[in-house]
Amino acid sequence: EDLVCFRDIRPSAPHHYLVVPVEHMGNCKTLKAEHIPIVKRMMEVGKAVLQRNNFNDLNDVRMGFHWPPFCSISHLHLHVLAPASQLGFLSRLMYRINSYWFIT
Repeated sequence: EDLVCFRDIRPSAPHHYLVVPVEHMGNCKTLKAEHIPIVKRMMEVGKAVLQRNNFNDLNDVRMGFHWPPFCSISHLHLHVLAPASQLGFLSRLMYRINSYWFIT
């Protein structure tokens, strides 16, 4: 009802989805403690979409947000990538865990 999920137009992994709140929210810098429930739901939706698409190894998943100014749009969106072990060299850099530009 309050979230949508769709494939990334430039996938970096065999499964690369974006989970987006329907209601406009700024980027991840605008998140506050009261947003924890929606972020948790975004992660749950990401996992459910992976499972519906026959990907069940949830230990080989990377989820996170690009940190401004490295966002392509100013609307909160969670990247869900799997299998993380199959990310190419550039994708491993772009989606590096807790880097200056990507937070998990």
